[in-house]
Order: sequence, then structure tokens, then C-alpha cells
Amino acid sequence: MKKVFLIGNASNGLYIFRREVIEALLEKYSVTVCAKNNGSGPELQALGCRVLETELDFHGTNPFAELKLAGEYKKLIRTEKPDVVLTYTIKPNVYAGMACAALKVPYIANITGLGTAVENGGLMQKITLPLYRHGLRKADMVFFQNTENRDFMLKKHVVSGEYDLLPGSGVNLERFALLDYPEGETVDFVMMSRLLREKGIGQYLDAAEYIRANYSNTAFHVFGDCTPEFKERIDKLNENGTIVYHGFTNDAVSVYRLSSCTVHPTYYPEGMSNVLLESCASGRPIITTDRAGCREIIEDGVNGFVVKQRSSEDLIAKMEKFIALPWEQRREMGLAGRRKVEREFDRRIVVAKYLDAIESILKD
Repeated sequence: MKKVFLIGNASNGLYIFRREVIEALLEKYSVTVCAKNNGSGPELQALGCRVLETELDFHGTNPFAELKLAGEYKKLIRTEKPDVVLTYTIKPNVYAGMACAALKVPYIANITGLGTAVENGGLMQKITLPLYRHGLRKADMVFFQNTENRDFMLKKHVVSGEYDLLPGSGVNLERFALLDYPEGETVDFVMMSRLLREKGIGQYLDAAEYIRANYSNTAFHVFGDCTPEFKERIDKLNENGTIVYHGFTNDAVSVYRLSSCTVHPTYYPEGMSNVLLESCASGRPIITTDRAGCREIIEDGVNGFVVKQRSSEDLIAKMEKFIALPWEQRREMGLAGRRKVEREFDRRIVVAKYLDAIESILKD
């Protein structure tokens, strides 16, 4: 059988967001997953994958560690001789891409977001873009998840070969089936994210403090690993009842079942927000920002509301607007979101594009 390698930064993300692609590949190819093991190695093996762990520091910039990672990828690809390699996220795209180019192994890269190093400009962008250019220079296909990322990378001449646009990672419409809309009197707002400043957790907590003081029929739920920057504030607000902090969960369906509205006030460089896609698939209205990776999913006033980035005041205003809606209108917003993802974001679209690209490569 032909050998397909998937190289990403973490096994959990590959299992959650690439599972359907992997399952489709396993019907025709031998599949090996290479990533840092953060919990989903056994699940990937149960699907039928071979799993190889690689050491990767997600946010590290130590040049010696980066060279070591690049060397690890090159040794792996030289030894294993895959027929085609699929890469995801920045470091695998760059370093595994370089290895594939040097060893003349076909590869397909997926730009899952530009990352702060690129988006924020300055010195890190000047360092990162040439690396990206070198890593993608011989890619057989580069997939983008939104038009803003695509246009930026083309303008900077980072990508010169074949490219295409995906609807993010798509969403599994069976796994995230339409849920009944909550009928209780409480309006339950939910934020589920890495609790980073750039994801808008500060604005969400500001809104929770104001709204809870003025609207007794509301609840604010927070799901995700707490970063040191916000731990003290989250602990305090959880203790006094302003929010309910649940910690990290893998049971996203239960989160959306609880939710009246999913809030994602991000100003982080998204590829395409999976939380928003899953929320819409589940029939939940959304409140999010007008930025790449979110604006493609939100239709203001139809399946939720758009808020200004970094603005607690605007987030509060939109939440008040949502609270004032009749139950039937909130439910209809959720149904509108479901219809939108059915039309535009079915994960089967992503699977089909990958299979077509791989088959085209292996024919040559």
C-alpha cells in the first residue's frame, strides 16, 4: 500500500479535527501520524494508524531546538520513505516541508492560521515569512482556511505553486447534530477556548461582571485550561458566582447542549474557528468578532451578533441585545447557523479535496 504521513503539532488536534480525513485515507493507504502525543495516541491507533511521537515545543523559538526538530523530520522522512506527506500548523508546515522538498517527497500543507508571529508584523514576521517561503516552495498543494490568509501569503510571495481554499477543518454534521434549544428561563452564555488574552477572555469576564450584576436570569460558563495571567481573576469570579469555571473538557457536545449562546470574542489569528462551526452545527447562536476565521461563519443578526475586537462595551451591548430577544428568535438564530454550516462547512468537503489532491499526486 502507498504510505501517507500526517505531521502536526499535537496528536489530539489531529484526532479531533482530521479524523474523517484519516478514516477516508485508511480505506486506501497505510497511514502514519507524527505529532507530539498529548492524549490521543491510543485513539489514533484504534482507527488503524501507526503513531510516531515527535518532540515539539509549540511556542518555542530556541534556534537549537528548531534545528533539532527540522533534523528529526528529515531523518524520519528519509528513513520511512512516505509516498506523500500532509502537514498541519506552522512548524510542521515549515520544517517538515523543508525536509520533503530536500528529499523530493510530495507534500500538502494546510495553513491553519498565520499565528501571531506573522500577523503582528515586526521582527518575528521578517524571520517567519522567509522560513515559510522556504518550507512551502515545493509543496504540491497548499490549503488555506480563509481568504484573508490566502491573500496575505500570495501577496508576500510565500506560495508560488498550487493552492486551494478549504472551509476550515469543516464540521462533522453527524457528530455535532442539531440539539434542542434550551427551554429554561436562564440565558446561558458559554466560552470554550484556550483562555488566552488574544482569545478575548478578558472581555468575556468584563461582560460577565456587568451582565450578572444587572440580569439575574443569566449564567456565564467558561471551559478551557486557565493560563497564569487569568487564573486569579477566574478563581475569584468562580468563587463569587459571577462565572462557572468548568476547566478543560473533551465533551464538546455537552457544552453546546448547555449553551444558549456561544461567545467567541477573539482577536487571535484564527484559521477557521472550530468552536463556532460546532456551535452552529449544534443549533446555537454565536457572538463573535469581525475577523478572518470568524466572519465567514457569522451573519450579523441572522445566526448571532458581531462585536468589535477588544471591546468589552460592545460585547456587553450585544449580549444585552441577545438577552432581550424572545426565545423563539434565539432558537431561530441557532437554526439559521445550522443551515449555514450544512451549506458551506460540511467536513466531507474537506475530505473530498484531500482525496482528490492525494490521488492526483500519486498518479504522477
